[in-house]
Formats: sequence, structure tokens, C-alpha cells
Amino acid sequence: MDSEQKKPTISGEIPASIVVEEKSPLTPNALRVLERRYLKKDRDGKSIETPEEMFLRVARNVAGADLIYHPDADMTERVHEFYSLMASLSFLPNSPTLMNAGRELQQLSACFVLPVDDSMDSIFEAIKDTALIHKSGGGTGFSFNRIRPKDDRVLSTGGAASGPISFMRVFNSATDVVKQGGTRRGANMGILNIDHPDVLDFITCKTDNDSLSNFNISVGVTGEFMEAVKENKEYELVNPSTGEPVKKLNAKAVFDLLVHQAWLNGEPGLIFLDRINRDNPTPSLGQIESTNPCGEAPLLPYEACNLGSVNLSIMLKRGGDGFEIDYEKLGRTVRSAVHFLDNVIDVNSYPLEKIARMTRGTRKIGLGVMGFADMLIQLRVPYDSEEAFEIAAAVMKFIGDEAREASKGIALDRGVFPNFDQSIYASKGLHLRNATLTTIAPTGSLSIIAGCSSGIEPLYAITYVRNIMDNEKLVEVHPEFEQIAKEEGFYSRPLMEEIAERGTVRGISQVPKWVERTFVTAHDLTPEWHVKMQAAFQKYTDNAVSKTVNFSNSATADDVRKVFLLAHQEGLKGITIYRDGSRKTQVLKFGKKEKAEGKTGIIPRERPAVTRGRTERMGTGCGNLYVTINEDSEGLCEVFAQMGKSGGCAASQIEATGRLVSLALRSGIDPITIVRQLKGIRCPSPLWYEGSMVLSCADAIGRVLERHLREKTAGGIQDKPGEASKSMSPPASPGREWLLTGCPECGGSIDFVEGCIVCRSCGFSRCG
Repeated sequence: MDSEQKKPTISGEIPASIVVEEKSPLTPNALRVLERRYLKKDRDGKSIETPEEMFLRVARNVAGADLIYHPDADMTERVHEFYSLMASLSFLPNSPTLMNAGRELQQLSACFVLPVDDSMDSIFEAIKDTALIHKSGGGTGFSFNRIRPKDDRVLSTGGAASGPISFMRVFNSATDVVKQGGTRRGANMGILNIDHPDVLDFITCKTDNDSLSNFNISVGVTGEFMEAVKENKEYELVNPSTGEPVKKLNAKAVFDLLVHQAWLNGEPGLIFLDRINRDNPTPSLGQIESTNPCGEAPLLPYEACNLGSVNLSIMLKRGGDGFEIDYEKLGRTVRSAVHFLDNVIDVNSYPLEKIARMTRGTRKIGLGVMGFADMLIQLRVPYDSEEAFEIAAAVMKFIGDEAREASKGIALDRGVFPNFDQSIYASKGLHLRNATLTTIAPTGSLSIIAGCSSGIEPLYAITYVRNIMDNEKLVEVHPEFEQIAKEEGFYSRPLMEEIAERGTVRGISQVPKWVERTFVTAHDLTPEWHVKMQAAFQKYTDNAVSKTVNFSNSATADDVRKVFLLAHQEGLKGITIYRDGSRKTQVLKFGKKEKAEGKTGIIPRERPAVTRGRTERMGTGCGNLYVTINEDSEGLCEVFAQMGKSGGCAASQIEATGRLVSLALRSGIDPITIVRQLKGIRCPSPLWYEGSMVLSCADAIGRVLERHLREKTAGGIQDKPGEASKSMSPPASPGREWLLTGCPECGGSIDFVEGCIVCRSCGFSRCG
């Protein structure tokens, strides 16, 4: 092992007397997020540090890396620099750094990529490593492409292989177990290449609602495959264990299936492997096969991503006709942030020694941005305009250039990254400290702390209405919009509520045209604008860009196809789409509520004397539950359940649930809606039953009803009894149940942005 890749030793000391007086301009919402998730707490869960003390804790810890290289340095100035960088909200590192720096865990990286080879030893070693990473608060990405296909012969045993998807389920179950005790719920990325023999099963593997709920999935595609799609040609599937072609498929047909599944529920996404490896800075160390869970950090096996984001919403200054970009301030912030992130690599306590060696060998960092939409609003530039693309490219090019200059400067002082000789930079004579410098990562929680818009996303909404105690409505308005509305004289609470309900200011007569044009929301945009904005940033970003391309619910599969083709054409490294309402458990929706006119009530149809049905046993934490589903000539009409042990409060509640569900069915309520209401309800005694977690008796009834609906709709095309067609209901996905029940920490509404979920009330997030 290269001596430079060993854990550095900090030989100097940071004086305990260093104090700071600068207060952080945090919003009430930011304070709530910090209180819930970031500040140190005592045994009773009470916060024992202020936000300023947290920023000082992190600044002192990260600044300490300077003492590795200059043991006698006076650290006062560096600590103040890093403190001001964060406390002013100009820059924030990824969440694990804020949470863990200067504390016992000291694990500061957000995500990791682990190798999975075609052997039991490798697979279960990766599962063990995954558990350790998730325990430390990180997310993981994998390529399952090396695992031999289902039913392939296993020479050592003479048996048949179970295939990569079966092992993904084992990873998923391990994540379920570990997350129960962690502060951050584990998240995974699973990638399979388009030429793997099991690719069709992979594309549809999340159609079952109970499968792979802790995975995002993406298909790894190549330029060769995309050309075959355009030309309607066949392409070869290759057995990874032999390297031999085993079958041919029509590329367009496979692409159509992929498009359909993405239209159905947003997964799988696409990872453009050729494009990623074109920018691989260390090809001699291996080809990049996977990314972190949200796709923005393509990494070699055992590499970690150390990320941070500059807040563009405050990188502005007053000009002659309003605001203009303050490039001097932005440059200072970038240079300081690069120094900060390089230091993180040295003070980090990695969950595995293999990760420590690899990460210190390439010293990759990922500096990105947040608050871009807010910057455009202050510049009075519409998000969906050519001028916005020009600003995006100019800002990101500037950040990339400044980051590279900063890395060159650190390399002069501390040396290039240890694997420099195996990099593309060696032949160019470009001496850098870090193999990569820029990444656009999700900033769900961080953007709430910073009080700005997420990443490079447009505003998701301009006003929100939250229901609080006693049905009182709390209206939250974008601060810039509220100020303009009051200055222009069109502010009123009813108007703010109307905007919240509509999800847009477009088409509202009271709103001036220039305001309507400036305040663009995600659903005001056609999908092509999302792709082009992502491309504008990708052009000057070393790694990749995390962004969600939003579609309206009425979008067609052909709309998704056009966007996937455009993403490849524009040179993106990956693409994630989401069609509004396609995940049946979505809570946060915009648009007029349908009103029943002329109806004073609904009279349920009578229960016939004879019904037909089935009874299914489902294990719960209270005992076996027997759920009976009956139908009459018009369809589902009755659900009732009985606990194996009778009597008591549980039995009466189960009977009440059955009666109400039956009443709803005979009243014409969509059964899927009933399933949504039942699934996800939790009780104090959840139970692991037949491969999934049953959260309560109500949850069990919802699962049985859902399974009945799937099998009924699938009819005769299921592969075997009890297995629903893979073209049926939308799949599970990270946070799927939360989109229905609300945030698991505070019950607030969940947004789906940047390929990630985030609660705007408390900051709960799977990433960022």
C-alpha cells in the first residue's frame, strides 16, 4: 500500500480557545431541521449544541487536516474561514460531515460503490460491507453485471444459478434490517447492463409493490445499443461468466419496455456508461460500472464520494438595473470549499480500510451547487429560457475552472493524489490534488438549512399550504415572491392559497405577466427544458448531475421515449424521470380538487345473499390474520378479517376496518384508493413475514387486497400461480410508503426531486 494512502496523522493541535461571534441567518424551518437531525443530543434526545456550535465543531475538525502538512501552523484563521463558509450559508458539506465531524463516528462521506463479483464469497462480503456502510450513515451503489444469469449452470455444484435479481433481494433485506437502528435510512443503487441475459427481468423487477424497496435501479446502456434502437436492429446478450453471446434481442423492443416501465413509475433510470467512462480520470485503475444511489457520482469499486454545495442564491450583488452574479465572491467560496473538501478526505474515518485506501488514492471530491432557481429569480431570468442555459453553463464553467486552480495550488503544497501516475492528467502535465472536483448532488436537507431552492431544480412550488392543529392552515410563500407580491400590491392570503392549490402562478389574472414569467415551477416546464438544463450543467461538471425530469400525469410513454433519446443526444451521463402521480402513493399534488356537484350522499349497493371469494392468511405482530375478500356480480364487495385468537380490542378494530372497507367497496370507491389508505399504517409490533415487513393488521389487509387486485387483473398471464404479471401496479421505491403516509419523522408532505425524496418540514431525506 502506498504510504501516502495510509491514514494521515494530525501532529499539531487546534487551540480550544478559538471562538466565533458570527451568527448564522437561519430560517425557522432550517432550525427545525437542524434540531431534528444534525445537532448533538443528550441521552434524552435533547439538543446540547446550537447551530453555531455545530458549524464550529465541523470547522475545527476539518481544519485539523492542515496540521498534517504544517504541524506548527496557527489554525485560528483557518477555523474562522471554514466556520464563516458554513455559517454564512455560502457552502455546506454533505450531511454526514455536518452530523459526524468532531464526533465519535467521524464518518463524513455520503456514499460508496462496492464491487459484486460472481461468487458467493464476493456477494456476501459485499452484503457485510453494505451493512457496515449503512450503519455509518452512508449509501451504496452496485453493478450486478458480473453475476451469471438465472438458470446458468454452476460447475462447482452442478446446480442452476439464481441470477442477479435474487441476490439484490438479499441486499435489500439486509438494508431493511440495518436501517431499523440507524439515523439515516440506507439507500442503494442497483445497475445492470443492457446486454446482460437477465436484463428484461431487471427492467421489470420493481413492478411488484413489495420488491426492492431500498433500491433505485438503472440500466447501463451504451452508445452501440442506442444506435441499434434508432436503427431497429438486434443486439447481443452476453453471459458475463463466459463472455460469450447467448441470445439476440430487438433493441427497440427492449427500449420500449424500459420506456414503459419508467413511464409507469419512474424506474428504471438510464446510466450512459460510454459517456461516464469517457470522463474516467483513472482508466488504468478500472472501468466505472456503477454510481452512488442518486446517480451523480460515478465511482470505481471502494471509492467514496465527499460532496458539498455552493449556495448560488447569495452569490449576487447589486448592479445598475438589479442583481448581477458576484463572481469574485463565488471564486473565493469555491477555493475555500475545495480546500475544505480535500481536508475531509484526510480527517474522515472510513467504514472499511479498502475504502480508505482507494478514496485517498484518487482523492475525488464533488463540489456542486444549490439555489440556482433562486439565483435566476433574483436575476429576473425565466428558468425555461436560453438565457438561463447560458447562465448555467457560465456559472458551472467558472466553478470548474476555479476548483481546478484551487486543486493545483493544494497539489503544489501537499502533492498530487497518490494514483496520479495512473491518471489521464499525468500525460498532460496537469498536477492536481484531486482526480475529480465537481458534482451536482441532491441537496434536499442542505437546501432547507441554506434556505434556498434544491440543487439545479426549478421551484417545486411557490406557495405551500400546510394543515396544522385544529385544521388551521399555515401558508408558506417563497420569500422573493411574497416581497414582490406585496410591493406590486397583489398579495392576499386567498390568492396565496389558490396558487398553492394550482401549483403555478401561470394563468392567474392578478399576477403581473413579468412575475408569471419569472416564477417558473417544475410543472410549468416541458420535459425537454429539464434535459437541456441538466446538459448545460453537465458540460462543465467532472462527475454527473442529479436531477429529476418532471412529467405531468397525462404524459405518454412516447414523451418519455423522446426525453431518453434527447438525454443521450445531449451527452448526459444519466437520466431520471418522474411522471406526476405515477407512484400511486404520492401525497404532494397540485391542481384543482374535483368537486362532486349536485350530490348529497352516496348510497352503497346492497350485499347479495351469495358472494364468491378467497381467504388468505397473513402473519402480523399480533398473530395470524385471516383476510377474506368476496365479490359479487359487479366486482369487489366485501372484505373482512379475523385474528387467529379472538376477542379483545384488536378483534373489534379489525372487524370495524373490514366493515368500513366493505362499505367503501359497495359505494364505488376505487379499491386501489383503499389499498393506499391501509398500507403503511404502523403499530408497535411489526413483523417480518415471508420476505417483507407487515406493519400492522391494517397494513396486512391492504397487502392482501392489493395482491388480489394484481392477480385478478393479471388474469391468465402470470408466470405461475400467485405471481402477478410484471406489467401491473407501480413498484416499490425508496420512500414509496412515505409518499402516502407522509414523512416518517414528522408526518409532513414529501417532495420527489433530484431523484430523491425530501420532507420540507423537518428535512428528512434519503440523500443530501
